[in-house]
Amino acid sequence: MGLLQLLFTNPVLFIILAFILIYSVIFHEVAHGWVAHQFGDDTALRYGRLTLNPASHFELFGTLMLFFVGFGWAKPVPVNYYGLKNMRFAFFSVALAGCLTNILIAIIAMFLLQLEFIAKIPTLAIILPIVIRTNIMLGAFNLIPLPPLDGSKVLMSFLPQDTQEKFARIEPYGFFILIFLLFTGLLNPLINFMYNMIFGFIGLLFSFLPG
Repeated sequence: MGLLQLLFTNPVLFIILAFILIYSVIFHEVAHGWVAHQFGDDTALRYGRLTLNPASHFELFGTLMLFFVGFGWAKPVPVNYYGLKNMRFAFFSVALAGCLTNILIAIIAMFLLQLEFIAKIPTLAIILPIVIRTNIMLGAFNLIPLPPLDGSKVLMSFLPQDTQEKFARIEPYGFFILIFLLFTGLLNPLINFMYNMIFGFIGLLFSFLPG
């Protein structure tokens, strides 16, 4: 994506873009905690994680991945899934909230880019496509059904209790499996599939807008 190249060619543009992308992953995590709070779990609130303060969400490796690879993460917001009301639907909703937030950010950025006066502003004409791509990628990446990614929890919300427990046993090793799959490229086809699916969904939404 050439994000780091901007640091040397256009530092001001890089700072603006870095601010937006870092808040994209922060909004992702806050969305999990906020939805969990709506279903009766105040864990994120008690830990001071329902905040937009970057210091509360900073995770070094996830931030580096965001700029080097194009998708990353913030420090996960704590959720007590056993404290949720209407547990199965709540489990699904909390898990999906982060991805939907990134998709919404991409939709807003794409809508702005459709406005002629916005598209004519050089800075926004560079920033908005990157914001769109990165947020779709964040949504696509997190929808992969591998612990600890959100997609695994979305999948688990449909599984029987005993199957959920078996699937959850993978989670302690999930991060290492994920890193291995990322750096070997084995995960790329699935990420691309998810990306194209989300991009197609957004394109379908925009097809209903007046010409």
